[in-house]
Amino acid sequence: MAIGVKPLHLTIVPHALAVAGAVMVLVWCIYFRGGLAWESSNKSLIFNIHPVLMLIGFIILGGEAIMSYKSLPLTKEVKKIIHLVLHAIALILGIIGIYTAFKYHNESSIANLYSLHSWLGIGIIVLYGIQWIYGFLVFFYPGGSTGLRSESLPWHVLLGLFVYILAVGNATIGFLEKLTFLESSGLAKYGSEAYLVNFTAIVTIFYGAFVIFTVFTRAPPEDDYSYSAI
Repeated sequence: MAIGVKPLHLTIVPHALAVAGAVMVLVWCIYFRGGLAWESSNKSLIFNIHPVLMLIGFIILGGEAIMSYKSLPLTKEVKKIIHLVLHAIALILGIIGIYTAFKYHNESSIANLYSLHSWLGIGIIVLYGIQWIYGFLVFFYPGGSTGLRSESLPWHVLLGLFVYILAVGNATIGFLEKLTFLESSGLAKYGSEAYLVNFTAIVTIFYGAFVIFTVFTRAPPEDDYSYSAI
């Protein structure tokens, strides 16, 4: 199954959404929440690193990694390296983002891993890491046999999409969870910050949806290792 739209054209929309989402989360965390800090007496500044890295570093870069294999007018080998590197950066930033949430909780005497958002987050980052390692070993170095790569590709794609959809869904849960905490502490439910957080979550959902749409666009006929296996 393929969508009859050129992937390079379709990716204009998610790229615009990525810029919008990045700006929105930065405005929220810097303007409304006071900024970002690795060490601070105001522990909320430590937490603010978490949504920034998880959206820009994990969701957006992870989405760009997925789209790169379909949209970039480059050779297969070059696209493979870009795909691998972007996913690696997304994974590293995602791990740091999760660490900052633990750091904030520990320094604020808040319990860890008590919410659905945190449980899913740990599971997603573990699956993402396994997916990256398997992809590296089979498709990059040392590389599997032609038969193994051919058999693995559809499952590699489907598992990757499954993990990415989970990540986007969990990000929206995270926005909801944090906004609920803030509103319980007195933040206006119909104030500008509340609207900003909700719209950032909506933009995140639309970005993830268009990333998935890109996977189902028609691959270049010469690209035998693209996502055309779907």
